Amino acid sequence: MKEEREREASEASAMKKRQRLKAKKPDFKRQESWRYKRVKESWRKPRGIDSKMRKKVKGWPKVPNVGYRTPKEARGLHPSGYREVLVRNPDEVRKVDPETEAIRIAHQVGARKRVEISTVAEEMNIHILNPRRAPELEEEFEELTELGEEEAEEASE
Repeated sequence: MKEEREREASEASAMKKRQRLKAKKPDFKRQESWRYKRVKESWRKPRGIDSKMRKKVKGWPKVPNVGYRTPKEARGLHPSGYREVLVRNPDEVRKVDPETEAIRIAHQVGARKRVEISTVAEEMNIHILNPRRAPELEEEFEELTELGEEEAEEASE
């Protein structure tokens, strides 16, 4: 129990430290991207013989290095402090630890299963990272089931 509290405290302090470090971290831009429109800003390592960025000349943009890395305890955590777990069905939700993990519902999950997943998550007090308009989905789900029942009745007649 004591070890768990210590781990949570260290994670919380690591999250705060990560926020401070991210605020200080510069945006790493590709060399000369500010000069030429055809050169995109996405990072590429400078490799030229006379490259000022590669040589780390004063006044030139910073180059990524290991010193900008976030604390080990905070790595892989969502900004909310939970570990992300990708979920595709309600059974996977039941395996999640509500204390340390939050769920992200997979993109390919449809309206019906999304509603089922969200109800199971609410029962277990699990945080959903992408809760996509749940009330509207429930209404849509109810309409679909009503239409399905009507079609089934017509088919049986």
